[in-house]
Amino acid sequence: MSEVVKVSIENYIAVVTIDRPPVNPLNSEVFLTLSRQIDELESNDEVRVIILTGAGEKAFVAGADIQEMAHLDIVGINKMNKVSRTLFTKVEQCTKPVIAAINGLALGGGFELALACDFRVASEKAKFAFPETSLGIIPGGGGTQRLQKIVGLGVAKELVLLGDMIDAQKASNLGLLHRVVPHEETMEETHKIATKIAKTPPVAIQMAKLALNAASDVDTQSGLLMEAMCFGNAFATEDRAEGLNAFLEKRKPQFKGK
Repeated sequence: MSEVVKVSIENYIAVVTIDRPPVNPLNSEVFLTLSRQIDELESNDEVRVIILTGAGEKAFVAGADIQEMAHLDIVGINKMNKVSRTLFTKVEQCTKPVIAAINGLALGGGFELALACDFRVASEKAKFAFPETSLGIIPGGGGTQRLQKIVGLGVAKELVLLGDMIDAQKASNLGLLHRVVPHEETMEETHKIATKIAKTPPVAIQMAKLALNAASDVDTQSGLLMEAMCFGNAFATEDRAEGLNAFLEKRKPQFKGK
């Protein structure tokens, strides 16, 4: 396993840590390694939830590795950009919920990575920005698209065109975050969410995520058809029968993930 990405699995929860101190910048090695890890965790039946975080106290991910980017020509940067976009799409489309535990700076590509996750839990010390325009570039990993789906076009233009850094509280007020907690409680709160999901029938979670993601990309009628298909898939599981029977019998369900 690459030293830049560490993975641990316990109680159906995988914790994936980007470890490039002091600020965990994303380079080609990190993009490729994370992409492989997401593929492996996607197919691992012992994993139902994925937590993404950064090592250390300073940063979740403080953007892409500028030292690498500065030496690339247009062919090289397009290759790097394709790898990054592939990773972010894998995170977004992963059938298992992905939670970002944002323990510090989330800038540029780090912000984009967080936006691709299903949940964002942030330390009160976290800060967010898209500083790309000040460097003569723009967000290239899907930031211009995913950001406005969450905060709307007007706010997205403000954050991208001005490039101002915002703190966790403002990010929360804009709807970018699901939780803001004291710094030392960031992972604890993230694990609470992950644990609750991990105890829920995994097929139902997968089908719900698929239907929700489809809603933002297709027209209403197509979304309703997708929802109906996902509903049928969830209803066909053993866990559905167990869940409904347990409710009627007033007992705690024993889900098997089938």
